[in-house]
Amino acid sequence: MKSDRVFRIGEKLISLNKAVRVIERALEIREHGSSQQEAASRLQLDRSFLSRLESIGEIRKGNRVAVIGFPVSNGNELKDICHEFGLDFFMILNNRERWELVTDKQALDFFNSMLELVTRLREFDTLIMITSNKWFHLAEALLDIQIIHLELGPTPIDSDLPVDPEQLKSTIKQVLSKE
Repeated sequence: MKSDRVFRIGEKLISLNKAVRVIERALEIREHGSSQQEAASRLQLDRSFLSRLESIGEIRKGNRVAVIGFPVSNGNELKDICHEFGLDFFMILNNRERWELVTDKQALDFFNSMLELVTRLREFDTLIMITSNKWFHLAEALLDIQIIHLELGPTPIDSDLPVDPEQLKSTIKQVLSKE
């Protein structure tokens, strides 16, 4: 069991864990669409405190960007790049991981999981796709968002292929600079 980290400041005893819990709750409330004033009121905080808190933790401003790529051989490297840029969502799979999404699932379960993915992607402003043309055209038909396609190869792709990390970095930089 992790013990609470406590600070003595003058006559006050301050719980770091309690402070962290309140901050997490404030950010969750804001993430779900409440204004700073609404979140501050609910948690009995000053609105200016929330504003400063958000500024301290800010990674980047701007539109929401997602990346999907498959089948990719250097996925961990690409995930690190997405994380470095603070992207909201990325799903980069090798061929084995891609097939695991389908294998041993009932058709209805797979269909529902794909609908959930489409619904989630529609929340983004831009999707960077690293796939064959077949998947790019399908995404264009399903999503009403900007899609930037980095073609991985002709359909069908049966094995993992490398993606130039510099090309992904450059594309992300271009998307983020347009904001």
